[in-house]
Amino acid sequence: MTVELFEGERIDYIIQGELEIIQSPSVFTFSLDAVLLANFVYVPIRKGHLLDLCTGTGAIPLILSKRTNGSISGIEIQERLFSMAERSVRLNNLQQQIQIEHQNILDFEEEAKPEYDVVTCNPPYFDSTNPKDHNKNEHYAIARHEIYCSLDDVVRISAKSLRNGGKAAFVHRPERLMDLLSLMRKYQLEPKRLQFVYPKQNKEANMILVEGTKNGKPDLKLLPPIVVYNESNTYTEEVLRAYGR
Repeated sequence: MTVELFEGERIDYIIQGELEIIQSPSVFTFSLDAVLLANFVYVPIRKGHLLDLCTGTGAIPLILSKRTNGSISGIEIQERLFSMAERSVRLNNLQQQIQIEHQNILDFEEEAKPEYDVVTCNPPYFDSTNPKDHNKNEHYAIARHEIYCSLDDVVRISAKSLRNGGKAAFVHRPERLMDLLSLMRKYQLEPKRLQFVYPKQNKEANMILVEGTKNGKPDLKLLPPIVVYNESNTYTEEVLRAYGR
C-alpha cells in the first residue's frame, strides 16, 4: 500500500524484508530497546488482546504482529508520532490487527478495564523535571523524559489494564531497576523474568528487560544476558535474529 510521507520522513525496514516503518531523524526513530522488548515479551500466538503504551512510531505493535494473531492496540500522545505509526500500520496492511490511538495514557486510564492479555511499554527513561536537562528536540524530549507520564503512571496503568494472570513487560535503564521492581509489586505485577542487556562483553549493562504477571506468585527468573555487539562492532547473532536477519 502507498502512504503519504511528510517532509523529512523515510521508510525503513524494521524486520528485514517483511515489515516497514515510517521514520524521521528530525522527529523520532525507533531504537534497539523497542526491538528487544517486542521479542522478549510473552505473547499468545493464536489470539489475545495486546496493548502497547507510549507506542511512539509503532515499532513494538508492528513487530508483535509477526509473533501473534491477536489484536494489538497502541497509544501515543504525540500527534506527529501517532500519524507516523498509523501510516506505518497501513503501509504494512495491518489495519485489521493493529489499532493506534492518539491519546494521553493518563486519559486512557480513566476508561481502562482489565481486558488485556499483554501490556508492553518502552517508557520515558529520565525523571528529570528540569527543562534544561531535556533534549532540545521536543519530540525526543517527550519520548525520553517523564514530562507527560512517570514510571509510576506507566506501571499503574499497565496493571489496571491487565486481566488476572496477564503479562506486563518493560524495558528501562539499570539504574531504575529497583524503582521498576518496587512499583511492579506495589501494583500487583509480580516480577517473573529479568534480563540484562550489555553493549559488549566486559561492559556494564545499559538496558534491562522485565516481565511480570498480574497477581502472580513470587518466582523471579534471571535469564541469560544479551550482548549487542561483537568485538568487531557488528551485531551478535541474537540481535540479528531480533531484526529478522
